Amino acid sequence: MSTIRVDVSRCTLCGECVAACPFDAVEIVQGALHFTEACRLCRICIRRCPQEALALEERPREHTERGTYRDVLIFAEQHEGHVHPVTYELIGKGLELARELGQKLHVVLIGSGVRVQADHLLAYGPATVYVFDHPDLRWFRIEPYTRAVVRVAQEIRPNIMLLGATPIGRSLAPRIAARLGTGLTADCTSLSVKPNGDLVQTRPAFGGNVMAQIVTPGHRPQMATIRYKVMAPARPVQAAPGRVVELLCDEDLLRTDIEVLGFTPYELDRGIEEADVIVAAGRGIGRAEGLALIGQLAELLGGAVGVTRPLVEQGWADHRQQVGMSGRTVRPRLYIACGISGAVQHVAGMRGAEHIVAINTDPEAPIFDVAHLGLVGDLYEIVPKLIDDLKEGAALHGLP
Repeated sequence: MSTIRVDVSRCTLCGECVAACPFDAVEIVQGALHFTEACRLCRICIRRCPQEALALEERPREHTERGTYRDVLIFAEQHEGHVHPVTYELIGKGLELARELGQKLHVVLIGSGVRVQADHLLAYGPATVYVFDHPDLRWFRIEPYTRAVVRVAQEIRPNIMLLGATPIGRSLAPRIAARLGTGLTADCTSLSVKPNGDLVQTRPAFGGNVMAQIVTPGHRPQMATIRYKVMAPARPVQAAPGRVVELLCDEDLLRTDIEVLGFTPYELDRGIEEADVIVAAGRGIGRAEGLALIGQLAELLGGAVGVTRPLVEQGWADHRQQVGMSGRTVRPRLYIACGISGAVQHVAGMRGAEHIVAINTDPEAPIFDVAHLGLVGDLYEIVPKLIDDLKEGAALHGLP
């Protein structure tokens, strides 16, 4: 870690560094130079100092004793007694990582009246579910939730910590990482572990054009937030030998400057992440009017319409319909890709679908490498025939 060192024997408090700093990060406080958190270590102040009283000082990084950290800890998110689905995906991946390392999985659950949810989560295989249950924890508030997770992490010293890349998870994770003095990789789409315990965290970078693999070799725990719908959810196990541990919610933990005056729920539009069937269109549809045909097929299948990034950039579709690294990640039972070439950025967001059908005029299109069924041809010939067959089948069975 680097910092600016001041040689007080040379510094005359002339103010040149204060005036030169573009971030207003240098102050003169009580007869001494002070660098605030806004400092970006740009070194402009060092170059402008007429007395050469400033220097960049490199501090050796402190590495944690890796051998004292073991097991996997996940944060189980819940709202009004309903466990967020990403929690089951975290449990599934956490169990996989723990098994590879010969370690255990633990869960931390925070809320009010959540003992029933704790028993429910226990059935999915964790060794321990740590519970903070108190009326003041009914609504998410960042300070007590952060303290609660940090307390568990400091007690059990996990090798790996996972949170969902949800609004709550994205708010909690950096605060927890800062207090534990460790790193954090956000919005991961894949996780794997080395035999030595290092977690390989894969996430898109540079607008989804690069898949970065990140390792935190010198610090523990290794923390990551995971995108919803990219991991396979855990399934209940027949014999769950784990236990629920209820932890004390004292005044220090519950202390907060935030007062919740009330809560008004609102209806969210059903996103494409929840759809069992998605009919997606790519650049191959050629014209915006083609989306009406895609929408007709999706409606007949009781599904949703998805699109690739170019269609959103051209203004043909809403960004909430975009599937891919820079859009939504989906795991439907059926995914029909119409006029989609199969770029890696798009495939990363839909390859978890149970059944993938690809329609493309190019028999060498990469989309066929991930498709379970491929149809080579013009989508404007194939899709209308599919629609006609569906309508005929519905009429035959007396369906609307």
